[in-house]
Amino acid sequence: MPITKPEESIIKEIEEQRPSYPVGILSRQERDLLIERGARSLYRWYTTRSQKTRSWHPDHSFNWRALRTDHSPEVNTVIEGVYGIENYAPDYTTRATHMLRKSYGRANFQLRWGAEEEKHSDLWLNCMLFMRFRTPEWIEDYMHYLRNGEWQAPWEDPLHLSMYVVIQERATQLTYLNIALFARGESDKPGFEGAADPELVKIAQTIAIDEAAHYNFFLEIARLYLYYFPAQTLDALVDTIKHFAMPALHLLPDGDKFMETMYRGGIYGGREYVTDVLKIALKHLGVNDRRALERGIKRSRQAPGPDGEMRETTFFDGFEYDVVETSVKRLYGRLKEYEEEVGLADIIPTQFVPSGLSGS
Repeated sequence: MPITKPEESIIKEIEEQRPSYPVGILSRQERDLLIERGARSLYRWYTTRSQKTRSWHPDHSFNWRALRTDHSPEVNTVIEGVYGIENYAPDYTTRATHMLRKSYGRANFQLRWGAEEEKHSDLWLNCMLFMRFRTPEWIEDYMHYLRNGEWQAPWEDPLHLSMYVVIQERATQLTYLNIALFARGESDKPGFEGAADPELVKIAQTIAIDEAAHYNFFLEIARLYLYYFPAQTLDALVDTIKHFAMPALHLLPDGDKFMETMYRGGIYGGREYVTDVLKIALKHLGVNDRRALERGIKRSRQAPGPDGEMRETTFFDGFEYDVVETSVKRLYGRLKEYEEEVGLADIIPTQFVPSGLSGS
């Protein structure tokens, strides 16, 4: 019987649907467990580093009497606004902790994160008091107004939350770095050009260092998800980017004025978000082309894995999986060193397990 050669169009269609990497050998449960173990070990590493390198107190670590009391209305508006946003730390913490309560590492980290964020609120409260642009009575009324509002999480699932906090922490870090910039006298923006204040520099830099630590923790968690669940995580990342907004702005009585002042002062706005927040965060997440990534998600295909679960059969344009894998391996190397140092490696070591989704 003669062998008929298939039409070129059929061959092309088959090749387009061929998985570009081997379907992973790990079940969903196994991947969930690996992420949980990584988060737990990362949390323990984080608490040790936090206590050693970032131990400060809002009242005693700063010379509050040295703070200037003649700042411009623009500077005062910024301080008042960042205090308002940080004031919702209890809501941020409780919402995230409840959402992540089944994860030992992530839920406990949220408690630690909340305690550190609460110090930021106290820090900006002291700023308002000692800068004396508002009376103590006005500040009490402002605090009461803020506490009558309640922040709600923009998403109700851990995966979206994981993507959101990466971007949000980077945005907050950038905000405080730019506050430190004008407080060093390095801004030529109207209302900020004469804002040199060494103590305000110290305050903003202290918080920026905290935010960098938070960003790095959340970044490592996001990479774990990207490594073990790339398709679902990339989908959540794109969705998060499309709907991202800084938290609690709508709860501030003068939120629009605050954001307009931030924009005009070059502290935080659309340009800063795109170039200094989103571009940096995406690079750290292995995404080099957001538009190509969005197109790839739309045309991705699925195939059943060994456990019957449907899995993506192609990596997306604009996403460098190998970059994420290298970062995850580096994380596990750091965690191994920590666990060997404290003795945990002798009992319950955290070990890197390949996802099975790459050629390595």
